[in-house]
Amino acid sequence: MAATINVFGPGVTEAAMAKPNRGSNVSMTATKPLPRIRSILLTQQGRLPRAFVPVGLWMGLPLQTITRKSRRNEPMPFHRRAALLGIAALSFGASLRAPRAQPAGASLQGGERVALVGARYFDGTALRGPATLLLAGDKIHAIQPDGTATLPEGTRRVDLDGQVVLPGLIAGHSHIGHVVGTEAGRHLFTREGVEAQLQRYLSFGLTTVVALGMGPPPFHALRRESQEGRLRGATLYGAGPGLSLPGGAPPPALMKLDEDQVMRASDPAGARAAVDRMAGLGVDAVKLWIEDAGGQLPMMPPEMVRATVEAAHRHNLPVVAHIHDVKHAHIAVGAGVDILGHGIRNAEADAALVQAMRQANTGYIPTIQIDEAEYLYLERPELAQDPFFRAATTEELRARMGEEPWKAAQRAKADRHRASVRMNQRNLMILREAGIRIGFGTDSGGTPLRLPGFAEHRELSLMVEAGLPPAEALRIATEGTATLFGMEGRGVLREGARADLVVLSADPLADIGNSRRIAAVWQAGRQVSTGPA
Repeated sequence: MAATINVFGPGVTEAAMAKPNRGSNVSMTATKPLPRIRSILLTQQGRLPRAFVPVGLWMGLPLQTITRKSRRNEPMPFHRRAALLGIAALSFGASLRAPRAQPAGASLQGGERVALVGARYFDGTALRGPATLLLAGDKIHAIQPDGTATLPEGTRRVDLDGQVVLPGLIAGHSHIGHVVGTEAGRHLFTREGVEAQLQRYLSFGLTTVVALGMGPPPFHALRRESQEGRLRGATLYGAGPGLSLPGGAPPPALMKLDEDQVMRASDPAGARAAVDRMAGLGVDAVKLWIEDAGGQLPMMPPEMVRATVEAAHRHNLPVVAHIHDVKHAHIAVGAGVDILGHGIRNAEADAALVQAMRQANTGYIPTIQIDEAEYLYLERPELAQDPFFRAATTEELRARMGEEPWKAAQRAKADRHRASVRMNQRNLMILREAGIRIGFGTDSGGTPLRLPGFAEHRELSLMVEAGLPPAEALRIATEGTATLFGMEGRGVLREGARADLVVLSADPLADIGNSRRIAAVWQAGRQVSTGPA
C-alpha cells in the first residue's frame, strides 16, 4: 500500500505545489524543494584536494569525505549548511562561516569595536578575570586581563565591574509559533508570533534556539530570515515539521496540530521520501517521534527509524528522536539516531543501552522541566508575583493557573510527573558518569505550560539538583549544546567566536539561580536586551 505523507494542508495554491514523482510510493502536497547542488569535483579516490575543501563544504559534501575518515557518515554541522540563495560567488580560499543573526535593521558600522571591561567571564570550566573582552563586529576579537588591554582608537568602552559574562545560552529542544498564552494551534504560527517568541528567548539570555518539529510551511522562510539576520530575536535553527506515523505521536487532537505540521509516513520508502522533502525545503536536523504513549499510539518500527537515519545522513543532517522509555531509546540508538531529544523517564538506563550510546557517540537532551511544568505552578503559587515568571507568561495564563478546575487537573497527575522528574535526573547522572554527551533543552513552546525562557532557567536548576556542578550545567547549556549540534563558534567565549553574550549581576557558579540575574544580552556584538521585562 502506498505510504502517505501529509505535508501541507488545504489552502496551498496550485503554483506552490510540487509535481509528484511518478515513480514514488509517496503522496505529497508541498512546495518544490530548493535545488541541491551536487559536487562533480571528487577525485578518483573520493577526496578533494585541500584547496577545494571550502567549495566542497558549500556544495554540501560530508566533511569527512573531503578531509578525513570518520567512524560513520556523521551529519555536517549546522553552520556548514547555511541557506544559499541567488548566485553565490566563492573563491577557492574562502571559508564558510556561521550565519549572522543581529537584530533586524542593525548595522555593525563596518566592524564596530566594543570593549567590555572589568567583568569575570566563564570559560567553560570556571570564572576567569577580571578581563577585557574586545568585540569587533559580530566576533570576539580578544580577551585580555584587565590592566593589560590596549583599546584601539574609536573603541566604545562598557564598564562591567563586578559582573559576570557567559556565552549566550542555547536552547537545544524547543517549539516555535505554536502557543500564545493559554492557546495552542496552527493558527498561531505567524511571522509576528515567531519573532515575538524569539525575542523572548533572547531577553532570557538564549541567543540560539533549535525548534524540533511541528513547524508548518512558513517555518522554512523564517528560519532563513533568522539565520541571515533579518528576523529579530534568538537565531533560529530547526527541523521543520519532523516525521512520524499516521496516528502516531504527536497526537494531532491533543497537541492541536494541523496536518501540515508533521510529515507522516507508513513505511521506510515513505520515510526516505519525507526526509528528501524536508532536506529540499531547508532544515538543520530531522526530528522523528518513536514514542507509543504507553501502548496507546503506534510506535515507529526500527526499520523505519533506520531508513530515516540513512536518508538524513545522506543529506548531512543529524537525527533527533522523541523518546520516553528505555525501549524507545534502544530502538533509536540501534538505528543510528544522533541525539535522544528527551530523557528516559520510565526506568534507569540499562548497561547495554549505556554501552551502545557510548560506542555510537549518541547525544542526550534530558528536558527535565517538561515534567516539572505539570506541577510546579500548582505547588508554587507565589510565582505569580515573581517578575521573572511574569515576563514569561500572559495575564490570561496566570489567571487560568488560579482556577480550581485547572488546579484539580494538575493535582491528579502531579505524582506521576514528579516520579518522571526523579527518574530523568537519575538517568542524567548515569549517562553523564558514563561520558555520554549531554545537551540542553526543555521542549519549551510545545504546550502553554512549557514557558520559553523561564523553562530553560528552571532546567539549569533541575540539572544542578540532579547532581551536576553549576559550572557543568552552564557548560552543557552553552558549549556542550553547540558541540552536540555542530554549531561552530557559538556557546564559547574565545577569540574568533561569535559575540553572543549574557551579562549577569551575580555569580551563577555560587548559586545557579543567579542565571536569572540578567543585566544585559549581547547578540552578534551588539547589546539587544537588558533582560526579561
